Amino acid sequence: MTSLALQRNNMVESQVRPSDITDRRLIRAMLEVPREDFVPAAQAAVVYGDLDVPLMPASAGTPLRALMPARVFAKLAQLADINATDRVLIVGGAMGYSAAVLSTLARNVYVLESDPALAAHAKLALTKHAIKNAEIIEGPLVTGFAKSAPYAVILVEGAIETEPVELLSQLAPGGRLAAIVGYGPSSKATIWRRHSTGTSSVEAFDASAAPLPGFERKSVFTF
Repeated sequence: MTSLALQRNNMVESQVRPSDITDRRLIRAMLEVPREDFVPAAQAAVVYGDLDVPLMPASAGTPLRALMPARVFAKLAQLADINATDRVLIVGGAMGYSAAVLSTLARNVYVLESDPALAAHAKLALTKHAIKNAEIIEGPLVTGFAKSAPYAVILVEGAIETEPVELLSQLAPGGRLAAIVGYGPSSKATIWRRHSTGTSSVEAFDASAAPLPGFERKSVFTF
């Protein structure tokens, strides 16, 4: 077993399984998908650590983009309860790791990414691994991808401050949206479900992630 393959196995055994991940399909995919292929080469040495892996530095008006720790991603994906017939939208799919994993669980995966460089890397990485059922779309994250809606599952790969109203409108009846709400240590993984009369949400577990652009709470000025 190569060093990186051993690290990947250790990641699953020490970070994923102990986090109450029981979906065997998800565990198998995370054992097989090489995270190092979905980050900048300079980050390959730390990609199996229990941390956010920086993908792109912050710039004016755009926060740092990062790959979620494996345990946080796994818990969020399991919370979404993805089935083999589901059509899934990943919002903020970055360099494609989540798409590679979820493509083994779902029928079709649509990956929305606002940064052209991240989207280009994702396309190359998914092609390298011959993943045929995942499509990369460039565009603003907050508006979703209505063209291919409705989705059984929407997974938001990063933290948001506001309710994702436009994304929720793209859920199919019975659909689920999983996201981390809030910035910092008090944030919560939250699951929304679409019903015949609207949507409802439940906080599921404590979690944190790098914020995604476009979901910031608007400042309110008073005089």
